[in-house]
Amino acid sequence: MSLRIHNTLSGKVEEFVPINPPRVLIYTCGVTVYDESHVGHGRSLVVFDTFRRFLEHLGYQVKFVRNFTDVDDKIINRAGKECTDFMTIANRYIAHYYEDMEAIRVKPADVEPRVTEHMQEIIEIIQKLVEIGVAYESEGDVYFSVKAFKDYGKLSKRSVEEMEAGARVEPSEKKRDPMDFALWKSAKAGEPWWDSPWGKGRPGWHTECVAMAFKHLGETIDIHGGGLDLVFPHHENEIAQAEAITGKPFARYWMHNGLVTVGGQKMSKSLGNYVTLKEIYTKYHPDILRLLVLFTHYRSPLDFSWEKMEETQRAYERLKDTITNIELLKKLSVVEEMRETPSIYARAKELEESFFASLSDDFNTPEALSHVFTLVGELNKIKNRAFEEKKIDRRELEAYEEVAKSLLDNLKKIFGLMEDLYPECEVERVVRKELEAGQVLDSKLVDILIEVRSLARQNKQYQIADLIRDRLTEAGIELEDTPAGTKWKKVR
Repeated sequence: MSLRIHNTLSGKVEEFVPINPPRVLIYTCGVTVYDESHVGHGRSLVVFDTFRRFLEHLGYQVKFVRNFTDVDDKIINRAGKECTDFMTIANRYIAHYYEDMEAIRVKPADVEPRVTEHMQEIIEIIQKLVEIGVAYESEGDVYFSVKAFKDYGKLSKRSVEEMEAGARVEPSEKKRDPMDFALWKSAKAGEPWWDSPWGKGRPGWHTECVAMAFKHLGETIDIHGGGLDLVFPHHENEIAQAEAITGKPFARYWMHNGLVTVGGQKMSKSLGNYVTLKEIYTKYHPDILRLLVLFTHYRSPLDFSWEKMEETQRAYERLKDTITNIELLKKLSVVEEMRETPSIYARAKELEESFFASLSDDFNTPEALSHVFTLVGELNKIKNRAFEEKKIDRRELEAYEEVAKSLLDNLKKIFGLMEDLYPECEVERVVRKELEAGQVLDSKLVDILIEVRSLARQNKQYQIADLIRDRLTEAGIELEDTPAGTKWKKVR
């Protein structure tokens, strides 16, 4: 089954063909670190984190780069208000960002470059643009000449004339044309600066990502991602600079997630209608935000409300309850009545195939989740019948447990959901099976259980960690936690 994704550049859903399979190179625009991250940022982060997980599940070797803009007008203005320096502000909110990402289970990028660490690369990009005649210096500033790049507007599907009539044009007497955009800004009093061939100054926003993408991924990447609001001017300007230098496509596929709105208005700090990620995950389990995002197709707008958070909470609890009902079912009378293979196996396979088909069709997470909840309904039929009859057939119990475990594995690996849910029943079942068979645990199994226990402790699941230790002790295995890791030995 081939993967198909929507390419903003063509405006069509296309088959995804990497430049150098199985490697996939992805760059997404990160945050400007002058304030707390909000749900709008969170949506883009969850979308591309989940997409990356899916690519890895498909066997691709993903190199994922997401940057920090750590010098910017907004950062400088905040530093001025707080009577501190811009780097103090940037470092503060980068630290907060990492706390948020850990909380909502967004995996770190493979490379997370900062603008201030790439000044030499940025200056070299600008020098090349000046040398080839598509950029010019004006009184210490450097501008890109939009009309010198014939393909300008191909991403946003607008002509230069339409853009000239738009609102997002930076006015300046230094420009030759009002559409030209800044590559380098001469230093103002009290602002941070770096030396350059054009004097002291700092880079314009649109050049930063080109320099960092070139350095860490090369001149042509597989996928460039970001929010829909970045198509113009930011990504349009990135294309102009990168392709003016190389004459090659900057990115083969452009993926853009829809905006988060509140009552139909874009969620933004300027409008004051934003909700921070901390507000979300201090009130709700972090999985609720991830599930809320995934319930909407990534290219569609997501209108945020606390009512929707409550609805998502109820759906999540239903999903979690189904997966963790195994222990309750085991407390029923387990009988030997069924002769045929439980039908849930065939149904689970059918729904899993539909699940992956939906994800492969332009990453349709809401449709994929509809198959998940259909399977949940099938499992609940088994559960409800068993509770009503106060008994369950052994084969059906095993089928329920196996299907629920497979479902949990997919939700963890691909959607980043329920990563803190380590079913006690699964750990206990493996150890109990060995004990009841009168067998000695082999070293490989002990190592696996110790790894599971370590992960449980990291996630503060101490009840599960203690359960593993107790069961291993019963099996004659003694654990010793040391600074170098957990060691074990047989005591009988």
